[in-house]
Amino acid sequence: MSVYKDFNIQDPDSPLSSDIVTNVKDTVSSGMWADGAGTLTSFFTSSAAEVSYGTYYLDVWDKNPTSDTTATVQFSVAYGHIHGSGSTGALGVDGNRESATIYRQLANTLLGPTEDRFTFEASDGAHTTPSYIYAISIARQQLREKMDPGNWELHLSGSGISTMKLIDDSGATTNPTVNQGGRVFNVVSGSISSGVATIKTAAASQPGGGLGLFYPDTGIIVLNGPVIGSVSSASLSASVASNTEGDNTGKFYDKLSGGNYFQARREEVITSQHYFCRVPNKEFNFSSNPTFTSGSNGKFTVPTFYKNPKVFITQVGLYNDDNELLAIAKLSKPLLKSYSREAIIKVKLDF
Repeated sequence: MSVYKDFNIQDPDSPLSSDIVTNVKDTVSSGMWADGAGTLTSFFTSSAAEVSYGTYYLDVWDKNPTSDTTATVQFSVAYGHIHGSGSTGALGVDGNRESATIYRQLANTLLGPTEDRFTFEASDGAHTTPSYIYAISIARQQLREKMDPGNWELHLSGSGISTMKLIDDSGATTNPTVNQGGRVFNVVSGSISSGVATIKTAAASQPGGGLGLFYPDTGIIVLNGPVIGSVSSASLSASVASNTEGDNTGKFYDKLSGGNYFQARREEVITSQHYFCRVPNKEFNFSSNPTFTSGSNGKFTVPTFYKNPKVFITQVGLYNDDNELLAIAKLSKPLLKSYSREAIIKVKLDF
C-alpha cells in the first residue's frame, strides 16, 4: 500500500519541473480596510492618543477604541507647514514646531533629493508650491503592499456644506511621474460608480492649482492646503499664525468625519508554488483506516472491494525528505479513487 510518493523533478534549479511549478506571481486586489472591507463609513479618534501625539498627527480607527477592543487604526491624518506655522515654536522660541516636522518627514519620504517642497499642477503648465499641506497615510497593516490606483474615493464635508469627493487621475495618465515615493498621480474632484472613475475637474483646470498628490506605492495622499481650504464644498480654514497651535490636524479630521466615506482597495503580489500530486490508477487504492478490513486475516469489510477496492481522497499531505509533515491540503469534497480511476490534485501554497 503506497504511503509516500516522490514528486517528479527534472531539474531542481528550474522554475518549471514535471510536478512542481515555483515562483508563480499573481496581483491580487482586495478591500483596504479591516476584514477586507472596501468602504469605511465610521471614523473615530482616541482621546488618549490626542494627548500624547495629537499635535503631530491623529490616528483614525474603524471603531471607538475606548469601548471596543477590536478597533484597529485604519489611517492617520496630519497637517504640515514648511516653516512650522500653525504649531508652537519658532527660532529662539520654545516649542516643537510639529507642523515643520511633519512637512519635512513627508518631503524626505516622497520627494526627490533635489526637492524640498511639494509642487502641485496648475493651469497653463504652471505649478504651485503652497507652504502648508494636509496628509493621509494608510496604516501598514491595511496597506500591506500598495494602494490600487483608480480605486479610491474620499469625501470631505461638514455642517451646512456640500460634500467634496476626491479621487485620483490614474485612469487618464499613461506615463505617471515616478520619484523617491514611487508613482505619483494627481488628486482631482470626481467619483467612482460601478468601478468606473469619473473626473469632475482635472488638476490643470482646478482654480488655484491641483487638489493634491497621490502616492499609491507608499499609501500616502498629500492635499494642497490653501486650495482645499478655498473650495467652498470643503470649507477648511487653516490657522497658519506663527508660534500658535492652530489644531489644523483636528480641523482636517472634522471634515473627514463629516464626509464619513473612504472607499479604497489595495494591491499586493502573491507568490505561489504549485504542486501537482499525481495519483496513478494502481496506487493509493487502500486505506489505513481500521474499518477498511476486519478479522485477523485482513479481509475487506465490504466484500465487493475484493479485487476492486475503492477509497475516497479527502486530503493531501506534503512531507520533507525525513517524512515530516509540512502542510496539509484538504479537498472541497471527497474524490473517489479505484483501479479504474486516476487523479491529479494541484496544491497551491501562497507566500
